[in-house]
Amino acid sequence: MSLTTAAPILAALAFFAFALTVAVAPPRSESAPHASAWMFPATICVAFLAWTLYALADEGVIAIWQEISRSLWSNQIFIDLLIAVGVALAFLVPEARRLGMKPLPWVVATAATGCIALLAMLARMLFLQAREASARVP
Repeated sequence: MSLTTAAPILAALAFFAFALTVAVAPPRSESAPHASAWMFPATICVAFLAWTLYALADEGVIAIWQEISRSLWSNQIFIDLLIAVGVALAFLVPEARRLGMKPLPWVVATAATGCIALLAMLARMLFLQAREASARVP
């Protein structure tokens, strides 16, 4: 099995495991995330950045647009990604503002890199939330 066949299968399995875990997890009693919760999205961000850099080195920047415009399904996947990222930003930006983050650089970075910047933004927000919660504890 080639890497380009195995990678999406592994990513889909990881996604479904994560989504099911989130869906069946009991509600948390505290409002603040665990102090190290930011490490999960940060780790995924670094791993996905490495994969992206590998793809860029192997196939170049032009290949991004070639893939996006290759077929109706390529268009659909790209539009779906834009919608999903837009929905995520709609939920993240208000909390980012509350935490003192400036949303515009994160939105621009997300427009340029997709989920790489979105994951970094989420990691930063979870870090700030945990720090805020620890400052409130007497």
